[in-house]
Amino acid sequence: MPKSRPGRRSAPRPHSQPVPHSPGAPCPCGLPAAYGDCCGRYHSGHAEAPTAEALMRSRYSAYAVRDAAYVLRTWHPETRPADLDLDRHLRWERLEILSTTDGSAFHSEGTVAFRAHYSLRGEHDAMEEHSRFIRHEGAWVYVAPLP
Repeated sequence: MPKSRPGRRSAPRPHSQPVPHSPGAPCPCGLPAAYGDCCGRYHSGHAEAPTAEALMRSRYSAYAVRDAAYVLRTWHPETRPADLDLDRHLRWERLEILSTTDGSAFHSEGTVAFRAHYSLRGEHDAMEEHSRFIRHEGAWVYVAPLP
């Protein structure tokens, strides 16, 4: 078990099990690639998201396949919740990237504004957020929504 560092929270605990998602299925993030070649490789740990937008898309896909462990793993430790329970009745349907600033392989910070469409018990809706991402220990992580 890794030692905790001063100021760091204890390891988060996911309360949801991922939904099996075929590597050949379309990726939930909306890019024209198969899940296994797109966000699935980040979820499995075979690669890290190279940009803030790629991380945002992979986090959306993790919500879509209910991979709470990945969502928590890619959340900055200072703002990450202690646990995460993803609602099994919530279905993420479509992601729109509205804008990005910085967040490339050459930056240490970036933002992504997005709209995520979902349905909950048959009711369709969307949520919008302008998210802040930074590099932490060499990897992109989600920090929090911008005010």
